[in-house]
Amino acid sequence: MELSGQGVAVFCGASAGDDPAFRAAAHALGHHLAVAGATLVYGGASVGTMGALAQGALGAGGRVIGVIPQPLVDRELAHRGLSELCIVASMHERKALMSARCSAYVVLPGGFGTLDELFEVLTWRQLGLHHKPVILANLRGFWAPLLGQLELANAAGFVRSDARRHLIEARDVDEIMSHLRSWQPPRDLTKAVAHAPD
Repeated sequence: MELSGQGVAVFCGASAGDDPAFRAAAHALGHHLAVAGATLVYGGASVGTMGALAQGALGAGGRVIGVIPQPLVDRELAHRGLSELCIVASMHERKALMSARCSAYVVLPGGFGTLDELFEVLTWRQLGLHHKPVILANLRGFWAPLLGQLELANAAGFVRSDARRHLIEARDVDEIMSHLRSWQPPRDLTKAVAHAPD
């Protein structure tokens, strides 16, 4: 995929976590996306790995679109230095708008909200509602237990092998960027794409 001019949605936490490597990786990813000419689409917060991600992109002269629900703006979490800040009413609207503004998804380490975003876009992908890459950044093995659970679900017949392959694992920022650049949409798009959040 040619990244210049493309939106890349990155899901991550408003918390920084205890390992500074995660914050550093978020900053580096923002930087690399900006250098590649991609537009960063993220959750709009100024704190945690979200804030580091945005600062990495802005510091490299990149375009950054933040999408944040009004209740989080009211808690003074919104980043006011972005290229564009979209304030929405709910978390559902946030996910829909982020999806509408992107051509790919990257999931960094995070908590409940990040997991919610991951599984929603992964479910949409399984249903054929979009055909965008979903890249899981398994930094320092953070997502290894989750990947193990998905393999167990596959072995137990709850997750099809072809659906499991919709989730692309990357172990560092360079690998994330490599997967984004090498992505090719599926050749067989015969499944009808419903009224999707594309």
